Amino acid sequence: MTTVRIKGMKCQHCVGSTRKALEGLAGIRDVQVDLDKGEASFEGEVSMEDVRAAVRQAGFEVVD
Repeated sequence: MTTVRIKGMKCQHCVGSTRKALEGLAGIRDVQVDLDKGEASFEGEVSMEDVRAAVRQAGFEVVD
């Protein structure tokens, strides 16, 4: 499972937007988003650039 930290999520709507953005990427499955930790986890093969772009498009930022 891959876990990324996400900056900018503040509510459950943010969680839903992030989950939807990641689920829209080909190759990703089992997306879990944790608001309290500010993290998203998923399984599958996808480039981190695609993950960053999807999260950015949803209005948030992947932080290293």
